[in-house]
Amino acid sequence: MINLNWMCVFVAAVACCVGAAARVASAQLTLRVSPLPSGTPPGATVFVAGDFNGWKPGDTTWALRPADDGALAITLPASIRGNIAFKFTLGAWTTVETTAAGADVPNRTFTIPPTGATTITAAVGAWKTATAGPAPAKVSTARPSVRILSDSFVIPSLGRTRRVWVYLPPGYGAGTKRYPVLYLQDGQNVFDAATSFAGEWGVDEAIDSLAARGVAGAIVVAVANGGVHRMDEYNPWKNATSRLGGGEGEAYVNFLARDLKPYIDAHYRTRTDARSTTIAGSSMGGLIALYASLTRPGVFGNAGVFSCACWIARDEILALVKQTKPSAPHARFYFVVGSLEGSNSAPARDQTAVVRAMTSVGFRKDRDVMSRVAVDGRHEEWFWRREFPKAYLWLTGNFVR
Repeated sequence: MINLNWMCVFVAAVACCVGAAARVASAQLTLRVSPLPSGTPPGATVFVAGDFNGWKPGDTTWALRPADDGALAITLPASIRGNIAFKFTLGAWTTVETTAAGADVPNRTFTIPPTGATTITAAVGAWKTATAGPAPAKVSTARPSVRILSDSFVIPSLGRTRRVWVYLPPGYGAGTKRYPVLYLQDGQNVFDAATSFAGEWGVDEAIDSLAARGVAGAIVVAVANGGVHRMDEYNPWKNATSRLGGGEGEAYVNFLARDLKPYIDAHYRTRTDARSTTIAGSSMGGLIALYASLTRPGVFGNAGVFSCACWIARDEILALVKQTKPSAPHARFYFVVGSLEGSNSAPARDQTAVVRAMTSVGFRKDRDVMSRVAVDGRHEEWFWRREFPKAYLWLTGNFVR
């Protein structure tokens, strides 16, 4: 006779082993932080933010948990493979990791193998605001030609306000010439290291330098992102995963087209036509820039799309492209992405898919649409800063006349 009690124990043991094996098989990258820096507040929660979760610095889904050896750890979902970029935070970019001396650090990067499990143990030097005294004030790097238009420009469609900066090109104050306009997202990172949360693009220095070589200038309007609202405002479609937000992109683009642009046109010497108006951004900012130009070609005639976070709404953006017909004979789209971005270079593949869809509906490759993949490019501000002048030069071929 079979001992049923023994059989139950055996089955439970087998199930436990199978479960453990499954967990090991499905586990792929485990991130560990050990030791914590001495300035870490008691009871603080450490989070990981990266290109695999929309760079959300305080999402509880991505909180590290105590491990048996006293370290903090998190195992990423098995679907995340290939090249990734990430940082650790205490829940906000104002408490992101730094060096022990308090200096900014570049994004951490790692290439996850296609199979198997890997563990990284990282040491954090310090946290941005978890220091023994007040953090030293950042020195502004913005040129005198950059000014704050408003600290609280109203977004009527969303019931919020936003800081907006304006850059005026060399010679603006000395004549009556009208200028094309670029609208850039994540305005904190456009002109000034003192306001940036991940490094600045140096757009003011870039255009000043090009102007010294005879390249026509442009007015640049930089709109700060909405912080906790960034993922919502830069994505027109509500994401099925609630932690990734979305759904407010249409209202945000309405603000740019119906409120901000008319104000800029009324107060500055701008060329108001779509051919002379460009919208640009990186990552989620690239997604909303692409959306704005596709849905409002009569307002934003050109788009600079840097490392588009198309993965967050890939089906939706492709469907939109396939429904679009080139309505402006001089519209231009400039795409650039790095081959070292994202899991298994997915951003580069997404860009290729979007460009292919655009050419299938009538946009002409290399005339209406420029697409570049930089072999060393990463999902980081230094890459977009480097690539900005190339994009500007190609786009200015559209509106300089």
